[in-house]
Amino acid sequence: MTARPSSRPRRSCTCAAATSYDTGFTPDFPGLDTFEGTVVHPQFWPQDLDYAGKDVVVIGSGATAVTLIPSMADEVSHITMLQRSPTYITTLPDVDKLRSAMRKVLPDRLAHRAIRRKNAMVAIGFYQFCRKFPRLATKVLLTRAKRQLPDGTDMTHFTPRYKPWDQRLCIVPNGDLFKSIRRGKASIVTDTIAGFTPRGVELDSGAHLDADIVVTATGLQVVAMGQIAIEVDGRTIDPHDLYVYKGLMFSGLPNFAWCVGYTNASWTLRADLSSQYVCRLINRLDARGHDYAMPDPRGASGEAAPILDLTSGYVTRVAELLPQQGSTSPWTIRQNWLLDSWDMKRTDLDEAMVFGRAKQMSAVVGR
Repeated sequence: MTARPSSRPRRSCTCAAATSYDTGFTPDFPGLDTFEGTVVHPQFWPQDLDYAGKDVVVIGSGATAVTLIPSMADEVSHITMLQRSPTYITTLPDVDKLRSAMRKVLPDRLAHRAIRRKNAMVAIGFYQFCRKFPRLATKVLLTRAKRQLPDGTDMTHFTPRYKPWDQRLCIVPNGDLFKSIRRGKASIVTDTIAGFTPRGVELDSGAHLDADIVVTATGLQVVAMGQIAIEVDGRTIDPHDLYVYKGLMFSGLPNFAWCVGYTNASWTLRADLSSQYVCRLINRLDARGHDYAMPDPRGASGEAAPILDLTSGYVTRVAELLPQQGSTSPWTIRQNWLLDSWDMKRTDLDEAMVFGRAKQMSAVVGR
């Protein structure tokens, strides 16, 4: 985005992904070039990959790994999830009985709104429970997992070192991952990689995992604003110098919005709120005859924090590249759709916002 005082600034709302389309994240594994099997990154899955009857090792313990394993388990000889550390995993049914009942008795539009609100409230309520009562939440999550695993399962493979929701929670529909483990088609190994061998993966414990195929479900590469090169009046903008404003705009960027979603709920919940806000702001610009609206270039005062409140590797690896958030409104991202859905529709459009004509913008941005 380039904005010049001699021309009317563009009004931009980017829907660019928060992850790179070009590269995924793969650690530098020793001896990888000696492996005689097939190595696949899920982001670049080959259409002709034949894994029937093969031994497969999936490196990783996040959403990609727990999704891939049950979907492949019935066709492979055996599939192993090799994790450096465990993730909290829980289950949800893929058919919501309450949703089905609502749709039978309520008009479609009303049923949709009721179901959406119910789902959001359940997600937010469980998140708040985990954050306020982490020990109890840990006990609940591990008890639920243990009930679905074979007797005698070593629960250290399912017991993370962090508190619930310090990193995102993995949800498996109908417990399909646990079913694959119970059938003996899948297993989980917690260890670190010493290196690759021609026949598989050697672990630091001395164990060896034979593999025909290794899937590196080691993460996506998070990027800022779709890797757009941003300039304002010829000045290159470093995204890390910016503060997020109400979860969608940034300090000192005129007429620019980027959807920053929730880490504890569907990304689209905030996307809907952000789009409604942008429409309201554009109408304000037109009604007042302004060329631009820009969150205060000074941003937040006080201590800054990462824009995403997770300790996951894919977040911490790029924390110095992403915008930041402050500690007080409107420079924070509140992880609560219910409160945001109330506030964002009634928010003060003038709060910490600068309006003006294009010819005045240089003086404001540079202050």
